[in-house]
Amino acid sequence: MKDKEEKKPPEAEAPPEIEEMSKLEEELKKLRQELDEHKQQYLRVLAEYDNFRKRSQKERESLYTDVRAETVEKFLPVYDNLERALAVETADEAYKKGVEMTMTGLLDVLQKLGVEVFGQSGDVFDPNVHNAVMHIEDEAFADNTVAEVFQKGFRINDKMIRFAMVKVAN
Repeated sequence: MKDKEEKKPPEAEAPPEIEEMSKLEEELKKLRQELDEHKQQYLRVLAEYDNFRKRSQKERESLYTDVRAETVEKFLPVYDNLERALAVETADEAYKKGVEMTMTGLLDVLQKLGVEVFGQSGDVFDPNVHNAVMHIEDEAFADNTVAEVFQKGFRINDKMIRFAMVKVAN
């Protein structure tokens, strides 16, 4: 009987190759999971950078428009004075021609800066661009029509520099 006890069946041990393969599969699984985490992190950083780039571009464009608007606003009294000078009758043709040339030059510069001059008699009143300082009852004009413009309005794209000051017919 001793022989039978000594010849026990060998315990079911996995061969070393299978154990090593199992360890390698676990390590591969961990590495893939780590790679996925890094990939997700990379995609988040990439998205953040793209948003930052777009936001910076908008800020630059907005800053440029703001600076142009502030600069144009400083020249508006000059425009108003030239407009008043043109409205006055004068016998001196050289003087009148000089004022007209100056106004033309100023309007060219404003146009090159992308400034739109608006506000004319007969326009439909729009509270988003007009500042009504007077109302009149006049049958010659339709309702909500600009009857007279006291000061022209100015804007660059959607940025209002100055509202047009007008008299509105009701």
